[in-house]
Amino acid sequence: MTKINQFLSLEQFTAVVFGNNDVEVSNEVLDRVTQSFDFLKEFSSNKIIYGVNTGFGPMAQYRIKDEDRIQLQYNLIRSHASGTGKPLAPRMVKSAILARLNTLSLGNSGVHPSVILLMQQLINKDICPLIFEHGGVGASGDLVQLAHLALVLIGEGEVFYKGERRATKEVFELEGLTPINVEIREGLALMNGTSVMTGIGIVNVENAKNLLDISLKFSSAINEIVRAYDDSFSYELNDTKRHAGQKEVAERMRTQLADSKLVRKREDHLYTGENNETVFKEKVQEYYSLRCVPQILGPVLDTINETAKVLENEINSANDNPIVDVKNQHVYHGGNFHGDYISLEMDKLKLVITKLSMLAERQLNYLMNAKINELLPPFTNLGTLGFNFGLQGVQFTAVSTTAENQTLSNPMYVHSIPNNNDNQDIVSMGTNAAVITAKVIENAFEVLAIQGMAIVQAIDALNYKNEVSSGTRKIYDDIRAILPVFKEDQVMYPYVQSIKEYLMN
Repeated sequence: MTKINQFLSLEQFTAVVFGNNDVEVSNEVLDRVTQSFDFLKEFSSNKIIYGVNTGFGPMAQYRIKDEDRIQLQYNLIRSHASGTGKPLAPRMVKSAILARLNTLSLGNSGVHPSVILLMQQLINKDICPLIFEHGGVGASGDLVQLAHLALVLIGEGEVFYKGERRATKEVFELEGLTPINVEIREGLALMNGTSVMTGIGIVNVENAKNLLDISLKFSSAINEIVRAYDDSFSYELNDTKRHAGQKEVAERMRTQLADSKLVRKREDHLYTGENNETVFKEKVQEYYSLRCVPQILGPVLDTINETAKVLENEINSANDNPIVDVKNQHVYHGGNFHGDYISLEMDKLKLVITKLSMLAERQLNYLMNAKINELLPPFTNLGTLGFNFGLQGVQFTAVSTTAENQTLSNPMYVHSIPNNNDNQDIVSMGTNAAVITAKVIENAFEVLAIQGMAIVQAIDALNYKNEVSSGTRKIYDDIRAILPVFKEDQVMYPYVQSIKEYLMN
């Protein structure tokens, strides 16, 4: 059980989204939200407050009659439930709901407590509102995507329930749930924020952590396979740089390879004083994709960690407009809904994940190209050369997917298109950035799946499975449980998909 109280850590958040913990809204939160609601109701009775008794966006110059104020909120929700494209994955939607729930729980939004309690029920009962990937420009928040959440909360729209796409009304009746009644500004408060881009962002970060761990282990395995020297990931070498990510990657490589029988020490070979060749038969140094792993994956790790901090700050921030301040008895108008923090972090994250996939592709190429590695048959082909093809076909897929990542890595953060009658004259495109980053991450899992296939084929080609480290042996055993040793050519796509799913989970 995860309690919504004062501060929600990223670990608590992911325990709900990835670990399926239930959430419980504390009495402290309900008291805080009730005070905010009561204050706004009284405070707004004789004042002009955006979205309470005015229109929205450029229509804010129009006063709304008192008798129309509630209908105004319903109009806003229904008119903006206009997303298109593919539905967001249920995990991303659950993450978005939790992000919205937590920010509304801060008591800066003036919503009725029933909003908080119904969102809690959606999470705990695994009722997933239908939210589409396209529609948000990320400036007045995720207006379109969050409108689809608000639509469900008023008992309309569609949800995914027990694997089926169904009408919200039907599912609410089955579960005994009551839609919210809009009281003051529930429509605007639900829609006006960064919770969808943030929710997707947190899923992206968790998946990126997994990718980094796999890439680090695969990189270590390849260094083993080619019997590389250990000084590239040694403490002494990497401690001469001050970057925390690089040092941690090197440390994790040392742990991964601690019991390897293959990794060599330079002092046992090239430092003996017995090397008299004019042209050295052994490589003095490995190619960069093997030798520079700490320097390449270090920035990836640092970026993931920094993005995680920004996302944790965002889920614990009020990010709608206006902001209700009960303590100072005031309502402040501004732009906390603007998604630039998330947009920038998503662009940074997709850049480093693309670089990770590029590293994996180059390491894969190293294993595929016998002229470079001088150890393995072409394409780690265990069959008859010329007659069989090994992993030649799947290498094309890895290269193609890596190339797509390179194109997708163009930034959204600086891609603003004014809209909304130029009221939103500079926007963040944060939701687009988060959705595209999710695609880049999924692509990277595909590239690593193919890289994993090549690693286990290479281990068998060299008969090294009893000499690799215990960490690499686990990788070998797990992938071989999906992809048996093969010499004869066979259809490969089911194996790629199955290994990708294994890596993602």
